[in-house]
Amino acid sequence: MTPGNPVDGRPEVRIDRSDVGLRVSVRRLSEFVDDRPVFRDSIGVLTSWDDHGLTVVPRSGDPVFLPEKLLVAGKVVPPFPARRAPLPVTSPVELQRIAGRGWPAVEQEPLGEWTLRASAGFTRRANSVQALGDPGMPLPRALAAVRAWYAERGLPSYVEVITPGSPEELRAELDRLGAGYAPTLVRTAPLAGLARTGRGHDRVRLARTADAAWLSLYRRVSGDPAVEEAARQVLHGGPSVWFATVPGAPGQPPLAIGRCVIEGPWACFGAIEVQPHARRAGLATAVMAVLASRAAEEGASGGYLQVEAENTGAIALYDGLGFTTSHTYHYALLPQG
Repeated sequence: MTPGNPVDGRPEVRIDRSDVGLRVSVRRLSEFVDDRPVFRDSIGVLTSWDDHGLTVVPRSGDPVFLPEKLLVAGKVVPPFPARRAPLPVTSPVELQRIAGRGWPAVEQEPLGEWTLRASAGFTRRANSVQALGDPGMPLPRALAAVRAWYAERGLPSYVEVITPGSPEELRAELDRLGAGYAPTLVRTAPLAGLARTGRGHDRVRLARTADAAWLSLYRRVSGDPAVEEAARQVLHGGPSVWFATVPGAPGQPPLAIGRCVIEGPWACFGAIEVQPHARRAGLATAVMAVLASRAAEEGASGGYLQVEAENTGAIALYDGLGFTTSHTYHYALLPQG
């Protein structure tokens, strides 16, 4: 916030455009009743402020827009005080389904109860078949159909295998075909503890979209236009998506970023990235804390993330934040036919 720069000299307006991305409380003139002014208050994330006015996203998630001339008071407020609550009771299968909806592939097609997913090769999660339930045909035929579907798109054939959840005979059939496996851990933690962790919350800005600065630090974006377009679609897909940024110096890329998607009682964390020179300063923790506070404000009580089993550095960070392993699933790579 810029001190001493209230809108039009209004002393109760203690925010300005530099506060975009922070949680604020605003009061606006709503109407006149019997020649008396009626005011409305909103608390939420200030997501934009331009010549047309400003937008605040409250707990409901429905944006509130107000012309600047109707703003009569405003101030930055602390992140939402998440209350302690137990982890939601959710089976590994349902958590996998929630995760799929929070990272929706550009192209999806059912194969019985399975879901074929493709996104120009952007991440295995968005380019694998989620093999939950019955594919509606014998497994050899189902896997042949999987391989053909991905071959048509010039993509490797990955099968997301979770036990229990996937057909019991699937692992044996994949072994018979000579599939290679890559384990991924699904880790969970109560949101309240995350929201209270660390310092530097005031450095984190939230937004509904990933801008060019955010994408510049996201290591999974390539120079291929098709992959970049798929990445934008996947990143912005999901029920309620938020992007966090710790800005760098003027004209410089961000120091840290993160993404969170909220569905019901669960919040998924991902894309937590920190510039190499800015590591070990608590920025990743601050990003996750602010995202956790926002998720709690929307009613979530549990957080989850997916991390490759060999990513020991990330696992150590998440251990320190209270995450424990819910279950493990595997991406099985089918050999080329």
